[in-house]
Amino acid sequence: MTTMYTQPFSPMINQINNSKDSDAKLLTGLDDSARSIFIAQQYLNQPQQYLVIEPRHKQQNELFEDLVSLLPDVPVLLFPNEESLAVMYSISSMDNTADRVKALNALASGKPCIIVASSGALRMRLTPVERWKDALFTMEIGMDIERENLEKLFNQYGYRREGMVQSPGEYSVRGSIVDFYPLNADQPVRLDFFDTELDSIRLFNAETQESMENIEKTEFYPAKDVIFTPRDQRDILDKLKKHLDKQLKKIEDEELKLQLKSVQKEQFTLLEQGEPLKYANAYLGFWDKEGTSLIDYLQNDARLIVMEMGRIQQNEFQAIEQDQFWIEQEISKGQLLPGVSIQLEAYEEIRQSRSQVAVQYFSLMQGGLANIRFSDVYAFQYRSMNQFFHQMPLIKAEMEQWLKQEKLVQVTVSTNKDAVKALNLFEEYNIHPTVIQEGDEPQTGAINIVTTPLSKGFELPNENWVVVTELELFNQLRRKKATSQGLSNSERIKSYNELDVGDYVVHLSHGIGRYVGIETMEISGVHKDLVAIEYEDNARVLLPVENINQLQKYVASESKQPRLNKLGGSEWKKTVRKVQAKVEDIADELITLYAEREKRKGYPFTPDTPEQKEFENAFPYVETADQLRSTKEIKKDMEKDKPMDRLLVGDVGYGKTEVAIRAIYKAVMDGKQVAFLVPTTILAQQHFNSIQERFSDWPFEIGMLSRFVSRAEQTKNIKKIKSGELSIIVGTHRLLSKDIEFNDLGLLIVDEEQRFGVKHKERLKQLKADVDVLTLTATPIPRTLHMSMIGVRDLSLIETPPQNRFPVQTYVMELNAGVVKTGIERELARGGQVFYLHNRVATIHQKAEEISNLVPDARVAVAHGQLSEVELERVLVDFIGGEYDVLVTTTIIETGVDIPNANTLFVENADHMGLSTLYQLRGRVGRTHRLAYAYLMYEPFKQLNEISEKRLNAIREFTELGSGFKIAMRDLSIRGAGDLLGKQQSGFIDSVGYDLYTQMLKEAVDSRQGHGAKTFGETNSFEWQVNIDAYIPGEYIDDDIQKIGVYKSIQNISSEEDYRSLQDELIDRFGEFPDEVSDLLDIALIKHYSIEAGIVSFTRNRQEVIATFNEEATKHLQGANIFQALQNVQLQAKVQINKNKLEVSLNVYNKDNDQWLSALINFTKDTADVLNQVTQEV
Repeated sequence: MTTMYTQPFSPMINQINNSKDSDAKLLTGLDDSARSIFIAQQYLNQPQQYLVIEPRHKQQNELFEDLVSLLPDVPVLLFPNEESLAVMYSISSMDNTADRVKALNALASGKPCIIVASSGALRMRLTPVERWKDALFTMEIGMDIERENLEKLFNQYGYRREGMVQSPGEYSVRGSIVDFYPLNADQPVRLDFFDTELDSIRLFNAETQESMENIEKTEFYPAKDVIFTPRDQRDILDKLKKHLDKQLKKIEDEELKLQLKSVQKEQFTLLEQGEPLKYANAYLGFWDKEGTSLIDYLQNDARLIVMEMGRIQQNEFQAIEQDQFWIEQEISKGQLLPGVSIQLEAYEEIRQSRSQVAVQYFSLMQGGLANIRFSDVYAFQYRSMNQFFHQMPLIKAEMEQWLKQEKLVQVTVSTNKDAVKALNLFEEYNIHPTVIQEGDEPQTGAINIVTTPLSKGFELPNENWVVVTELELFNQLRRKKATSQGLSNSERIKSYNELDVGDYVVHLSHGIGRYVGIETMEISGVHKDLVAIEYEDNARVLLPVENINQLQKYVASESKQPRLNKLGGSEWKKTVRKVQAKVEDIADELITLYAEREKRKGYPFTPDTPEQKEFENAFPYVETADQLRSTKEIKKDMEKDKPMDRLLVGDVGYGKTEVAIRAIYKAVMDGKQVAFLVPTTILAQQHFNSIQERFSDWPFEIGMLSRFVSRAEQTKNIKKIKSGELSIIVGTHRLLSKDIEFNDLGLLIVDEEQRFGVKHKERLKQLKADVDVLTLTATPIPRTLHMSMIGVRDLSLIETPPQNRFPVQTYVMELNAGVVKTGIERELARGGQVFYLHNRVATIHQKAEEISNLVPDARVAVAHGQLSEVELERVLVDFIGGEYDVLVTTTIIETGVDIPNANTLFVENADHMGLSTLYQLRGRVGRTHRLAYAYLMYEPFKQLNEISEKRLNAIREFTELGSGFKIAMRDLSIRGAGDLLGKQQSGFIDSVGYDLYTQMLKEAVDSRQGHGAKTFGETNSFEWQVNIDAYIPGEYIDDDIQKIGVYKSIQNISSEEDYRSLQDELIDRFGEFPDEVSDLLDIALIKHYSIEAGIVSFTRNRQEVIATFNEEATKHLQGANIFQALQNVQLQAKVQINKNKLEVSLNVYNKDNDQWLSALINFTKDTADVLNQVTQEV
């Protein structure tokens, strides 16, 4: 804040802060970032609790971002609320709940902070302040805590018990370890107990589950924003039953009575069990009659700041009307109890607050404030800043004028890099600004560049003060720090292979079965964990967990349910042989593809020129790291003498086009032509506009072939393509017509290749023969993705969110007219547009009429695939032009429509749609800095099938930006793999499962390429035949999924480092491990060294453990070499040759397990070293 000039505000701030708190103050004239600066300066002069009420959604977000930027060391928090009761009670956003909890915790702590909220937030009934404070406590090392009581608290305050903690609001208990993830924390917390004493507290990584750092104490906060104690619940239940009896007497409709009784009975049960309630805020009224609002959480010396009181009154009137409509609807359906006070009144809360805290009002004018008496009114002359749109001559003229008038001019930018960029740009035009460092004073009569990004610029003429932001200068929104997920492809794929009870699995020897769970059995006094798999006729196989790698999750095409194989039958072997033969053919086809790709000669483009750098620097935004990396990968491919075939995967609006444009520039600079192929006419127009804008300063001719171009213009363009006059041509499938002849095509860019038909793809293959090809897609279909994964295509990923972009708020809910009405009205109120997806052409016009009746002010249009292409284009062009507010449409909008002003999406019957389709549909909204909403709806009272539930959960789960790749990976397990090389193979995938199919394919390809791959099904022959109680007891890890994960980690031990690391991880995640687990780890390390040492088995008689070597190792280890390996073994040893195999017998009589296992580790390790040394010498 020290770099921002705030002197004009200082006298007023001092006067306000020193006046009587009970007096209301009014500030008129100021708006946008000027208000933000005033509030920030006021806070710094007098740090205390500030609650800022801004009724306009967009301004609320901008104010919040400004305050975060101006006060980086101050807790500035949002208190979000759902727009209406319909939204609040139909659906809920975990993010919003988390933000509310953070804000309530900050206020309840009594410490200075700034909370930004809308007027709707004041209408929410909240938990009484004292009750909330009672729920907050600190846990410190050395404290005595009964874990049973701690579990009760977790359940009472909204935490969900899970096997493994991965998301905020979850907890888990594993022996002496308790993990939990507070909603307001960046990392989850691990509590380690010694009996009831809290022994250590650690932060851990939710992805890897590994501890990160030790801390002395941690705060416990609720995980929901409405909390009740068991006593409160009993009190509410008692009053609720009495109220229900009264209301039932007033109702005459018997059917409605029965429905209301049934719904309330469910609520009674939930209250008795302490489970979350659907209408939790409503029930607060039975217990807290006066009602607790957000203002009640403020300290006595706090300050309430109210923006645009007139707007608040207007909003409240509309909100009450909307909510009343919904309440009446719910009561008429028997879903809501009549006579319940659900909400408070915002206006009334503000009016009453004047006796509690100091209140100051901001208003552009004094309208709507007639009923309020102000002790002081402060008026400002204020001008909004004009937009310059990168027109440097205009900027220069304006700045010269300001400097002549001796004004203080501040140019705000996001980063130091932006500051240098702006400085260099200004210097080019003979404007000489100063970059202000932290602590420097900005100079009057000068231009000062400050790295404090703000949302809007302004001028205060009387104060001689001008603030200009990146938005006005360069039409560039302020930059937020971009974050990359930083996960490798393999980490993304991990989760789709997790086994749940009931999942179909493939065993390499026995075929397709059903996973039943893990069973622990005692055999000859030794415990064994066994994976139970069920086959045809209820036959079962119990697979030792150490052989878990022989098991794969069954994934097939379109989630096909397989038939279980018969145990011991020949059917599975026949199936494998058949698939193996087919795989050989496909492998040959792949090898041909590889060979063709390697053989083909392409054009090696020249390395980057200074002009390329200049072109890239002209990009008006800051590139994300992924954009830069992808650009580098593509250009590197282009510079090779082999044709490029690269897949660029990135979410909609993530900057794939800019990456493609940089490749286009590289191609045309070498005199080559570029064809940009897109699936729809409208998308062709949009790409054409983008490319024209970027190339406006360069002498390359750009053309388009689509129906938006007249026939005469098309004929002219076709001639120019042939002559080479057109450097860049954007087009639909018209580009693939036989009459198109390129003069010198060097680069082909294909957007969403899967949208083109079979004939088009054949023509594409011909075009691709020897040119560089870049394919752009948002969610790759599984076939495309796995072509990349097995190496047929190269893959570049853009998963970094663009700066200043919010994730789409995704709600999964029953179809609800109240929510639809509210959502459309909210979007229209902020000047936006709405997509409403109804995927039945027969009833689509009827649906459009329903929406018109629901929201009479909305202009509704219809789009579907049975319209002629011309009609469809006309509707979409009109919608893009703002002629309509709501577009009722089929899935035709899934791709190829870029309408940034549409930021609300409703999808009917979302449970019928594939995951990638849902993801693409959701990508139609949220393409700007505006917050966007997607409502995925299904029929009321419908029981979703398992597949639909998984799909909808996945789309809700992946709300973060850049989830396209994850969606494609999840689609592999839910929708199925489809076919790698064409539909003909899907039957083969179904018969053995996707994983085994690709494993066989990869092995076949590797063997043909001479990589010495193992033949299919080959496994290592090492056997451990020593009876020892080595397993994972249920008391140590009781969750099957985690247990399987740990067994797999144990199986993968391949070094002493892995062994030690896994020991540390187990202690960290599950506490000190028992002897059985310790022995299991030792055996895994022995197995690893044994394989390297050529040992094929360990057996045991009463007194000895016997190691048997294979013939190859026997040859090298006979004589002195084996004795060298035995030097460090503290056990009596006997060496002999038995049936041409070396045997070493070690006496373990009267030795503890850990003693002789430790000796075996040393023996096998030393033997492996000796064998390695001997074979190298040979």
